[in-house]
Amino acid sequence: MKLVTYRTDVEAPARLGVIDDGIVVDVAGFGEHVGLDLPSRMLDFIDLGPLAVRQLRDAVHSAGGDFGNALALPIETVTLLAPIPRPRKNIFGIGLNYLDHVTESAKALDTDDALPKEPVVFSKPPTAVVGPNQPVRHDANMTQQLDWEVELAVIIGTTTTAVARKNALKRVFGYSVMIDVSARDNRRAGQWIFSKGMDSYAPFGPCIVTADEIPDPQTLDLWLKVNGEEKQNSNTAKMLFKVDELIADLSKGITLEPGDIIATGTPEGVGAGRDPQEWLWPGDVMEAYVEGIGTIRHPIVNASEFK
Repeated sequence: MKLVTYRTDVEAPARLGVIDDGIVVDVAGFGEHVGLDLPSRMLDFIDLGPLAVRQLRDAVHSAGGDFGNALALPIETVTLLAPIPRPRKNIFGIGLNYLDHVTESAKALDTDDALPKEPVVFSKPPTAVVGPNQPVRHDANMTQQLDWEVELAVIIGTTTTAVARKNALKRVFGYSVMIDVSARDNRRAGQWIFSKGMDSYAPFGPCIVTADEIPDPQTLDLWLKVNGEEKQNSNTAKMLFKVDELIADLSKGITLEPGDIIATGTPEGVGAGRDPQEWLWPGDVMEAYVEGIGTIRHPIVNASEFK
């Protein structure tokens, strides 16, 4: 299933929806129609666990387009928000997780040219999240080197502590798209959270695809374009540390909880690694895609417009 958080207009509350043949169906309303007690928020739905996913999926398939009195609107008529508009805690970011990105980063950003022996982990605060089509802020007082990174995002479905790699994918609720926006000139003594965690630096969406529809997350094409020009194009097969390895590694020391998000790293083609280097500026537009999930689009806007 493809699950979204949406609103019908600017004053309407955010609601959980499921996409069926181009229609966004309100999950709570549909639940009432079929006798299921389902919530109106994504995090509350994730908390219900795998049984709720199966029940909703089976009910949608059985409905055959009959959603009763539930609100059901063409997707182009609603506003999609980030699937989890406000994560409960920081997003786990993974650095240097594609071979060619390790090489370009070593040349351009003075990172180690040796392949990491363990996942390189940083974080982005919940306030960094923006949904589809929302602007990414460019503050010239903070950065002159704003960069892009397309990534597969993993959403955890069940509480996970010290899970074995062979069981790790069973703990995944679903997958989405994230852009790891980075201010390359704002790394502080090797610490990345400020460089990567400023407001709007985690574009996220357009949906969460439940894990049953992506049995192998290491087979997905992904790309990113700036102003229609392709900058990144790769496949998740090229990750150094696969999704199951990342979950197993993180859960050794940090309990992963329902709704936690892991941004799994980016392939080569970032602006810092290009010759000459390229950066994002107000007026630019980014588009990022992951196979089987979809595309998100984000304009770059002068931060002064938000003051």
